[in-house]
Amino acid sequence: MPLSKRQTRLIHVAKTKLGIEDGLYRSILANLCGVTSSIELDQAGFELLMGFFEWRGFKPMTRNGANYGPRPGMASYAQLELIRALWFEYSQGRAGEGELNKWLERCFKLTSLRFLDKATAPKVITALKAMKTRAA
Repeated sequence: MPLSKRQTRLIHVAKTKLGIEDGLYRSILANLCGVTSSIELDQAGFELLMGFFEWRGFKPMTRNGANYGPRPGMASYAQLELIRALWFEYSQGRAGEGELNKWLERCFKLTSLRFLDKATAPKVITALKAMKTRAA
């Protein structure tokens, strides 16, 4: 059974995050899985390749925040996860959600991500991206 589009995208995200050049990537596919392209991979090959990438240091993002369910007019779960990920990258893993909530209160007058609405979410995301860029 061929891989889903999501699995194929995950392979290419891992390859990019690890900084693997195309030639080396093709070599890994050929030597490890016996294929020349990710399109030819089956489920066993996918798991083998992802195991190799994890051994090399790739850590797929996991959902780590609360899902508040469908809330009309409020920020989506994907936006909340993006905000958490940007905060984690900005703080280099040293600050948790408590510090994020303090920053939200100081800058946006929100006591928690739970109260973030659709209109304010893009502003928070843009601010975090700018902070991350300045820190780099």
